[in-house]
Amino acid sequence: MDTSEIRRRFLAHFEAGGAWGAHTPVPSASLLLDDPNLLFVNAGMVPFKPFFLGQETPPYARATSVQKCVRTPDIEDVGKTTRHGTFFEMCGNFSFGDYFKQGAIELAWELLTKSVADGGFGLDESRLYPSVLAGDDEAVELWMKATGLPRHRIVGLGRKENYWSMGIPGPGGPCSEILYDRGPEFGPEFDPATLGPDMPVALEDRLLEIWNLVFMQDELSAVRSKEDFDIAGSLPKKNIDTGMGLERVAFLMQGKNNMYEIDVMYPVIARAEELSGRRYGADPVDDVRLRVVADHVRSSMMLIGDGVTPGNDGRGYVLRRLLRRAVRSMRLLGYEDPALPELMPISRDKMGETYTDLVTDWDRIARVAFAEEEAFRKTLQAGTQIFDLAATDVKSSGSTVLTGDKAFALHDTYGFPIDLTLEMAAEAGLTVDEEGFRGLMTEQRQRAKADARAKKGQHADTSVYRGILDANGPTEWLAYETLSTESKPLALLREGAPVPVLGSGEVGEVVLDRTPFYAESGGQAADAGRIEFDGGVLEVLDVQRPVRGLVVHQVRVLEGELPADVSQLHAQVDPEWRLGARQAHSGTHVVHAALREVLGPTALQSGSYNRPGYLRLDFGWTTSLTSAQVKDIETVSNEALRADLPVGWQYMTLAEAKDWGAIALFGETYDNSQVRVVEIGGPWSRELCGGTHVEHSSQIGTLVVTGEASVGSGNRRIEAFTGVEGFKYLARERDVVAQLTGMLKAQPDDLVGRVSDMVEKLKSTEKELEKVRLAQLLAAGGLMAAGARDVGGVAVVAQRLEGAGGGDVRTLATDVRARLDAARPGVVVLLGVNDGKVAVVAAVNDAARKVGLSANDLVRATAPHVDGKGGGKPDMAQGGGTNPAGVDAAIEAVVADVARVRGA
Repeated sequence: MDTSEIRRRFLAHFEAGGAWGAHTPVPSASLLLDDPNLLFVNAGMVPFKPFFLGQETPPYARATSVQKCVRTPDIEDVGKTTRHGTFFEMCGNFSFGDYFKQGAIELAWELLTKSVADGGFGLDESRLYPSVLAGDDEAVELWMKATGLPRHRIVGLGRKENYWSMGIPGPGGPCSEILYDRGPEFGPEFDPATLGPDMPVALEDRLLEIWNLVFMQDELSAVRSKEDFDIAGSLPKKNIDTGMGLERVAFLMQGKNNMYEIDVMYPVIARAEELSGRRYGADPVDDVRLRVVADHVRSSMMLIGDGVTPGNDGRGYVLRRLLRRAVRSMRLLGYEDPALPELMPISRDKMGETYTDLVTDWDRIARVAFAEEEAFRKTLQAGTQIFDLAATDVKSSGSTVLTGDKAFALHDTYGFPIDLTLEMAAEAGLTVDEEGFRGLMTEQRQRAKADARAKKGQHADTSVYRGILDANGPTEWLAYETLSTESKPLALLREGAPVPVLGSGEVGEVVLDRTPFYAESGGQAADAGRIEFDGGVLEVLDVQRPVRGLVVHQVRVLEGELPADVSQLHAQVDPEWRLGARQAHSGTHVVHAALREVLGPTALQSGSYNRPGYLRLDFGWTTSLTSAQVKDIETVSNEALRADLPVGWQYMTLAEAKDWGAIALFGETYDNSQVRVVEIGGPWSRELCGGTHVEHSSQIGTLVVTGEASVGSGNRRIEAFTGVEGFKYLARERDVVAQLTGMLKAQPDDLVGRVSDMVEKLKSTEKELEKVRLAQLLAAGGLMAAGARDVGGVAVVAQRLEGAGGGDVRTLATDVRARLDAARPGVVVLLGVNDGKVAVVAAVNDAARKVGLSANDLVRATAPHVDGKGGGKPDMAQGGGTNPAGVDAAIEAVVADVARVRGA
């Protein structure tokens, strides 16, 4: 049974629901959600967290989904075991206060054991072993009743295995895993009645967990570890959250040994075999590399598909690691040509059967992935050069071990993989201090985990807002219809707690029964304005939605004091602010459409921000734009304004919006039943958007692109002014032109030519000055060579150069060395002092090297005195420092080192 059929049968089973009721099918959310605790969606329940946390009211009592997931803590173990993978799909069914343990157990058992002909998976009941939390007698009884299994077939495991929580205070509950016995070839014989509280390691491959049923029933007050937590009480509603691993069930039903061999993954391995000439199953080391390739190619493609671009931190860094590990593994398999263009289309063809966006968006995905591989190939080239220098230093010191800190620097600073460092070290006859390297890596991971722990619990406590919403219902939000309302206060808050009054000058929050204010979302800043009441005025500072359906206004009391029992308020949005915001938000859509018209359909927005008169738009692109492209984007945008295109919006389902060609922002979560599509000029611009907009494009006024720049690898940003701010920007530019024409006594059209001529004259003058300065420098070199002092038969020039930088010092050192008698050992060490920094260059001739003198050693002799470091080759080395006061001592150290070598 192929993977797509397993996925289809799972959803169909729960959509039917049987005696427990039909489940609403929910499409997979993006891998990127706005969650402070997660880089990626890592479990099927993540999109439903607001429902389980009580932050939002679920629109359905039961749901089912097949969710895309990525887990990254075990990247280094991918391929080494057959249990670890980064991207996977989690099939789940969820109950929000509806059915509980019995329903979850019966539904899961029915699907697993029902015959294939009847729409089930047809798994052999004798191989299935339910597990429960040790002591959960209710679950044991329900399993026995639902399945007819004897008590000894039901495994009792401890909290480590069979208790679920998010790792922070909140909901939790016991689990019931369904284990599949793969047979004696995968582990020793066992007695299920004696297992627990932990699963023996020897049985982890034999008793394969394929489904986990979470009975979410507890409210946790403290979570110290997976096994150590306090249960404060029961949840108001008991919920069900389950997860069935699609890949695990697929390899069981396809008769394979692991997830890497299933129908959607093995074709990548097969192509890698063809490219590399290696064979899967022939060599355990090669097998690991081939599995890494299969996993990382698919995972990278899915991440790029959801809008991630390679970078140096966060999500971008994870993607970069995955792509580079895949490329590196192909290199270690012996394939050194570009690999991703050969491999990723294979994965696209398999995964694209379900996730069609991979096909329609392929040009963008390929551009991002292939550009990163090319960049990494250059990194490998540069890293190889750096490794060669490090290896030379090791050998010159008489050692055969590359230190852990050097290996770590290659890995962390230059992105050079440790596997390649080990391989190249072996080829150079060296070993690597792997223990030291691993120690530094562990320290880095511990720092990262500490950072992650510091971020835990950043889910704001929304219980107060939730209580207001439950008591009063959702805010009547009228931002699309009006700029003012007569409203009633429902609650006053200060620092998150209800208060009876807000005094003069205080900052607090006001919740109204109805409001005209736009709450910040979709990249649009919140409205500004005032709220007035009898005897007082409030300035609106910010507007947010802490829970869905509730609008909260942050205010400052300008006049009077506001009691909670005031009968009526007048809420008024600043009309100029709203006009500017509408112009900027519509302008963002116009720039996005113009961007795609100029660069092509793969230039898609990845983020935006707009406030009155200003917009910025981030988009995935791997190269900087030319000035002509930026000009074209601005021109196309203003032509759209001049065309007075109609701006409209309508509501439809998410599926209808996608069929209509509407563009959704990467990482955003949309209501599947109803979305708002904003249209400018018909199909020219159709985007999912909840912002406020003008009614015709001409109302934007003007659009002036002010900049285009990088905001990380694979991401660019365009900034622009709109409306009056655009005119003000142009007026400032006009004033600058007027000042320049006055200064140069030239017409505006002649300015570029006049300035260009001046720049050329300056360059020419600078070149002449450089010639004069170089001549003076070389003349000084003759004097230095003539003044060399004898140290043990060696001609030594060691001097301080005031105002000289590194380039000058190196030039002069080379010149002085050439002027010394080649038949006599000669040493030149010059220390330039400029802007509080010291540049050191040492040069020795062949005769000096023959008597044991090394430029590398001489530079190192200066380092302690000038608080610096450096090195190089035996004939020429350089370094730097930050302590000019130590230059004289450094010169004496050079002389002393020469004397020591010569025995003088």
